[in-house]
Amino acid sequence: MIIPANIKRLSALLLPCWIALQPPAARAQDLYVDLPSIGDSSGSVISPEQEQQLGAAFMRQLRSSGIILEDLEITRYLESLGQRLTVNSEDPARRFTFFVVNEPSINAFAGPGGYIGIHTGLILASESESELAGVLAHEIAHVTQRHLARAYEASERLSLPTMAAMLAAILVASQHSEAGQAAMAAVSAGGMQYQINFTRANEKEADRVGIQTLALAGLDPFGMPRFFERLQKNSRLYGSRPPEFLSTHPVTTDRIAEATSRAERHAASKKDDSLDFQLVRARLHVNNYDNPKQVLDDFRRYLDKGDDSEPDKRYEYALLLNKTGNTADAQHILSNLHQDDPDRVAYRLALADSYHSAGKHRQALDIYRDSLELYPGDILFVVPYGRTLLDTGEADAAYDTLKSFINKEYNNPQIYKLLAQAAGASGRDVQTHAAMASHYHLNGYTREAIEQLKLAARVPDISSYESARIQARTKELQDILEDEDKMK
Repeated sequence: MIIPANIKRLSALLLPCWIALQPPAARAQDLYVDLPSIGDSSGSVISPEQEQQLGAAFMRQLRSSGIILEDLEITRYLESLGQRLTVNSEDPARRFTFFVVNEPSINAFAGPGGYIGIHTGLILASESESELAGVLAHEIAHVTQRHLARAYEASERLSLPTMAAMLAAILVASQHSEAGQAAMAAVSAGGMQYQINFTRANEKEADRVGIQTLALAGLDPFGMPRFFERLQKNSRLYGSRPPEFLSTHPVTTDRIAEATSRAERHAASKKDDSLDFQLVRARLHVNNYDNPKQVLDDFRRYLDKGDDSEPDKRYEYALLLNKTGNTADAQHILSNLHQDDPDRVAYRLALADSYHSAGKHRQALDIYRDSLELYPGDILFVVPYGRTLLDTGEADAAYDTLKSFINKEYNNPQIYKLLAQAAGASGRDVQTHAAMASHYHLNGYTREAIEQLKLAARVPDISSYESARIQARTKELQDILEDEDKMK
């Protein structure tokens, strides 16, 4: 998996379009450098396949750091909003992957292979869907306009895993965590230093193209400049550490004025928000509360819990009730929300989860089965359905359900871990180890994945088909591990 010799100027396409990926030393300088182009979208410098390999390796490294928020509902919302934008971008056929970083900072970044991450802090800081979409559109534009394909010339040929680990380490280190600092030290041992910033022209072009994408997607084009302006006005509240977004994407008065002027060329969207956006923010709020019981008391003091209150407020209140063990009250609120809006997936999932929390597994299973008839094969329902089947001792049914779905969501480690549990509970030893191998690999633990495959190969009475499949997968992961070890 070594990149061919003709890509010495490779880090560009590979270095994230960042917000957080810039090393602190680089942020202190105004590094607006004139960097050479390393190719166009035809892939003459690095093939689309290599870029996707790098993106997948980059994602595995991020998962191993523990900063990815593995919340299917929030991720699904971000994916839906992102895809709504990408189909209206200047490269609608390009593949993007959107994910959530569990960090309170106001930040976002675009990585190799079209992987775009949004911090939970940025979602909560956005006051409308169009503001969040504005940041996404800006990052998408950096990718479609090939701004990633500019960087300092690499001093040596690097393997894909080496570059992926380097990029992920810079990102993790930017969060000022011990894990990030350790990872950064590991990949910089060879003296590699990569410092890049987008030029002012790149930033303006990303604004221009992003605003156009917002308008074509039916979102408010003023969302981008409005978000920038509010961050700039509130930056004084952050003292010496403004939001990372401002540090790496400098927002000036002139830039805001120009973005506003461009937005004025498009018709403003009459609907500047969505209920799904508010429900996602409510879910994030509840997930982030350190003391949900205290918050619940606050809610009781000011929330109108009647049917006339805002749905997102009632939803958040119900989630708090469920989190603090008041499942009966939570179910009453969620049942009413679901009855009023039966197609709202968030209500179905929350109600089923509340039943599950209360030990009412049959009621939960009924909701999941009904939902899977409406949304066949949807991972949002397959995962909790499989988990509930396991809790009720129906391991064979759980395995069959998850196995039939595994090929559709092959990049989701949650599916594989649950499949391994179902296989183990139903006496399928080979499948248990094979599924755990995929789980470990997707989370960045390739060596542990290979060990699981070796255990699978030693299972008595393994079929010749399974044996050949395990051997092929082991060889594939050993090649990846060999490249990963070269960077050490």
